[in-house]
Amino acid sequence: MNYESTLLNQDIIVEKLVTVHYFEYTSKFYFPGETHDFWEFLYVDKGEVTVNTDDLRHVLKSGDIIFHKPMEFHNVVANGKIAPNLVVVAFECHSPAMAYFENKILRVSDSEKNLLASIISEAVDAFSSPLNDPNLTKLERKEDAAFGAEQMIKISLERMLIQFYRKGAVDWSNIKTTSSIKEQTDLDILNKVIMYLEANINKNITMKDICRDNQVGYSFLQKLFRERKGSGVIEYYHKMKIDTAKRYIREDTYNFTEIAEILGYSSIHYFSRHFKKVTGMTPSEYATSVKNRSEISRERFSLLP
Repeated sequence: MNYESTLLNQDIIVEKLVTVHYFEYTSKFYFPGETHDFWEFLYVDKGEVTVNTDDLRHVLKSGDIIFHKPMEFHNVVANGKIAPNLVVVAFECHSPAMAYFENKILRVSDSEKNLLASIISEAVDAFSSPLNDPNLTKLERKEDAAFGAEQMIKISLERMLIQFYRKGAVDWSNIKTTSSIKEQTDLDILNKVIMYLEANINKNITMKDICRDNQVGYSFLQKLFRERKGSGVIEYYHKMKIDTAKRYIREDTYNFTEIAEILGYSSIHYFSRHFKKVTGMTPSEYATSVKNRSEISRERFSLLP
């Protein structure tokens, strides 16, 4: 038999990666803006920001992603109340299909969130450059980088772009829902429990409380969280507490003792130990690092014309 190979079409090709960032900013963060000759997107992981692009103003909330085409002016302003967490990725891509992303603000699904998480995770494995440095202009490779890490970034980024393009290019009004009833039910339970955890962030609830109040089995719920969130329920709940504490620290609304009380910790000492276990820093060290990054960023960009 004579075989003939097929050259695979590539509709979106990411040629170069410029920067990858994951920022935890204060509620008063302000970036006056820039223009550059490559693509960039900003994803709001938590909180809310205002982005100005040329003559337009956009208010982005958690779960929103905005794309900036080459040579488009853009800036970022926090709302003064909520400290935002942002993912910013800049890259070079000259594929014609990228025209779809011009002036686009999209909602990010769980599937695309997983791809964003993969980009961040692989970037940590591939580069020594700190992803929270606002002054970063060049990624430095790790000498002991994980095998294939850079390629995984490229794959995840291209896959995310393709998924967005496909969703926008399809007329969903003529397509019936294909997701299974079980999958939708699982997602409803997951979201219900997460809302329950958020509502009880100031308490010390147990797995027994969670299962009883949400009428769900222990084993099923643990399995659901590990599959969808990558951790157990209580571990996820504790991380939510620390994420909330970090936001309070960045907003500079409460002192550490007040934060510990608000989040249901029995003492400031227990709160500090738990905070360091999760973040690798004490609350004081975290507050100082956030303040320094914010001030460095403000000083640098205030010098621009």
